[in-house]
Amino acid sequence: MVEADDFNRPVETKTVAEVKEEPLPLPPGFVWSELDLQKDEEVMELHKLLKNHYVEDTNGEFRFDYSIPFLKWALNPPGYFPEWIIGVRDEARGNLYACITGIPVHMTVQGKPILMAEINFLCAHKQLRANRIAPVLIREITRRVNRHNIWQAVYTAGKTLPTPVATASYWHRNLNPKKLIDIGFSYKPEGKTFA
Repeated sequence: MVEADDFNRPVETKTVAEVKEEPLPLPPGFVWSELDLQKDEEVMELHKLLKNHYVEDTNGEFRFDYSIPFLKWALNPPGYFPEWIIGVRDEARGNLYACITGIPVHMTVQGKPILMAEINFLCAHKQLRANRIAPVLIREITRRVNRHNIWQAVYTAGKTLPTPVATASYWHRNLNPKKLIDIGFSYKPEGKTFA
């Protein structure tokens, strides 16, 4: 019989001293960049990357379009770490081609408070996706979070990941179903009215 405490233990144990100080290497021609969302030009770059390359439908016609005020609000909570808002830039021109972000969150697990990272906005320009940049972004944000002695994170994924520790379903409430049906994002079941 499996005891509850068998699941309440670290998957891996290490110390901050064991976490490398220097960022992971990137392919030639690319550099890490900490994004300062207090600077209008940098939040505009993030907004543009997400608008053009973040979560989209199969045909690449429907994407999330987060507003600049929302991005500033979501990624600059009290106690945030600026080095957790990172991008990958083209070294020659400085263009932003990928990003991943993290913010600290206070969670309660089995009645115990734990400081974790909430990881969000993993995004890569379509031209970089074939180069498997996403695993590098994930490893780099993990390294940066671990440097703060934080060892757990929460995040979402569009696909089921191997060996999940916990899963949850969430639902969206469509505010303008007619528009979403008109553009092909949703569909109206046969025999149903818009009402």
